[in-house]
Amino acid sequence: MKTQKKIPITRDMTINDIFVHYPEKGQSLAQEMTNAGLHCVGCQAATWETLEVGMLGHGFADEDVDRLVTCLNEIVERQVDTEGITLTERAADHFKSILEKDGKKGWALRFTDKPGGCGGFEYVLDFSEKALEDDTVFTSHGVKIHVRRSKLTRLLGSEIDYLDGLMGAGFKVTNPNVKGSCSCGHSQSY
Repeated sequence: MKTQKKIPITRDMTINDIFVHYPEKGQSLAQEMTNAGLHCVGCQAATWETLEVGMLGHGFADEDVDRLVTCLNEIVERQVDTEGITLTERAADHFKSILEKDGKKGWALRFTDKPGGCGGFEYVLDFSEKALEDDTVFTSHGVKIHVRRSKLTRLLGSEIDYLDGLMGAGFKVTNPNVKGSCSCGHSQSY
């Protein structure tokens, strides 16, 4: 299998080209662009509009474009733990806070998926008091994560983050095994 040479993301790349070069990072890149205020991800303009044109056209300054380019390149360079399931530090802290408020300190996070949504599968995050016999247990930032072994082929490599923005707050899963997702962002296919 031929590996594609990594090229840095630049201001003059089209939004589409960014996703073509980094499909395995597509969810994280799209989320970062959306967080920055660039809501063209998935829009037909993304095939011809450069990152710079998109940002400036939406009223952002040159510094905002530079900041986004830096963030996108950091995502591209970030190594994915394809043998595990991880939480960002922000997600771990938020989950621990929820456990504390709910009187479940020391419990784990149960991570799974189930058939549903227009994309095929939906993620499910829940509390788990103890691991089941057929669970694999991961630990990330002091939080245990319980995952059924039968789900690992679809979920390995996932990173769970917590986002709090204008479009709402919640846990967001980035999974390198995803081949497609629905436009609502709540379900995916493998």
